[in-house]
Amino acid sequence: MKIKWLGHATFLITSDSGIRIITDPYDTVQGLHYEKIEESADVVTVSHDHFDHANVAAVKGKPQVVRGTAEAGGIKFKGVSTYHDTSTGSQRGNNVMFCFEVDGVNVCHVGDLGHQLSDAQVAELGKVDVLLIPVGGFFTIDARVASQLCDRIKPRVIIPMHYKNDKCDFPIAGVEEFLKGKDNVIRLDSSEIDIKSGELPAGTQIMVLKSAK
Repeated sequence: MKIKWLGHATFLITSDSGIRIITDPYDTVQGLHYEKIEESADVVTVSHDHFDHANVAAVKGKPQVVRGTAEAGGIKFKGVSTYHDTSTGSQRGNNVMFCFEVDGVNVCHVGDLGHQLSDAQVAELGKVDVLLIPVGGFFTIDARVASQLCDRIKPRVIIPMHYKNDKCDFPIAGVEEFLKGKDNVIRLDSSEIDIKSGELPAGTQIMVLKSAK
């Protein structure tokens, strides 16, 4: 399985058999300066309907759009209902976390999660090998809550997303706030990593990718 960070909360996940999944496709407006999405996909997951996560029209091909628990492209997607804020959705609405298995690797994309998870919600996620998690705060959980969640979920690989950089000028924090004090960090000079079920790190590893866009 290959995971490629296009930018923001958008990843292209490609199975060994060629099934292509794009998560939360962004739109290049209102503070997002990533390049336009040109990739095609078989499946698109949408955690919520905000412009920076639901630009399905940008994805080429005829992808099946998944907004909750469903099967698409031969892959079972579990949607776990959460909120985009700390007030049960009254500020920013609902959010769906997606858990799915690709080539024996359990992936969880938490979308724009805005609050700490309950023990029941953590249990509902099941085993997580690769966690794609926002760390910028303000619109989502911040570095502190993200770190606490990572400690509770105990994934083998953490890939931070949804943070301020030279292509995102949202009023959110950069990735360094999340990385501060952590010694299990690998900074990659690439937007893509290859992950195999039998070659996962023994302990939790944070992998910081460069955006492809």
